[in-house]
Amino acid sequence: MDKPILYFLCTGNSARSQMAEGFGKKYLGDRYTVLSAGVTAHGLHPLAVQAMAEVGIDISHHRSKTIDREILNRAALVITLCGDAYDTCPPTPPHVRRLHWEFPDPARAEGTDAERLAVFRKVRDEIEARIRAFAEGGVLESDR
Repeated sequence: MDKPILYFLCTGNSARSQMAEGFGKKYLGDRYTVLSAGVTAHGLHPLAVQAMAEVGIDISHHRSKTIDREILNRAALVITLCGDAYDTCPPTPPHVRRLHWEFPDPARAEGTDAERLAVFRKVRDEIEARIRAFAEGGVLESDR
């Protein structure tokens, strides 16, 4: 039998949802088919790839994609990671549980490469902490 789908969504599927997919596969891959998408597809951000590689997760093979209605409707759980995805995510059938975990968009960080990478690392660590808590049976509350 197929595993239930966990679908992470954000604006451009370039950073937050890609990192969440990577951590989701690490911590929840035995229980869920973990996928991600965006309201639009902005391309995989190289600093997201670098930040994840630093913690031993290779997302370099991921591709940026838009929300797939078929996957959305088959999902057991949809987690939006930003207000844009929360506000524009298409309606889902009643069986789809929806949560919202708000994270800042690291792709909007300004400054030197080192300063921008520091923002990616911070968001990466926050996403990992939330997913680890979820995997360990922690609180699943929505931010909204």
